[in-house]
Amino acid sequence: MEIMTKAYGKKDVPQASILEIPEGLFGFEDYTKYALIESDYDPFLWLQSAEDPNLAFLIIDPFLICDDYETDIDDEALARIGISKPEDIIIMTIVTVPSDGSPITANFQGPLVINKVNKKCMQVILNDNRWSTKVNIVESLAKKGGK
Repeated sequence: MEIMTKAYGKKDVPQASILEIPEGLFGFEDYTKYALIESDYDPFLWLQSAEDPNLAFLIIDPFLICDDYETDIDDEALARIGISKPEDIIIMTIVTVPSDGSPITANFQGPLVINKVNKKCMQVILNDNRWSTKVNIVESLAKKGGK
């Protein structure tokens, strides 16, 4: 599928990289079709809207940043995107890169849950006060490396 991207212009994206987010992301409910695109900065990926070339989010696997990250999501919520087995889940977090030079952060409180079988996705809000919407990525990686 060919889509217009924010970072790379027109890009041919394999169907396997297309996600449907039926309920949209928080604040972007009207946009439901996205493509996962590798970024120039591994291990980050782009979550690029297939409907608006100016709408793209940098995302990362939170387990690369934090070994003890946990997402307690109820089965009813997971069923909305067809998840019935834990092994069908991929968890990603949205990254914020502030223009003012402040720390790059990941939203651990509002992760993306991807069904790797049917490519449906949802964003959830965790009711766990251990996780923040602004986890400092560099600081967390430094702590992780020190273990």
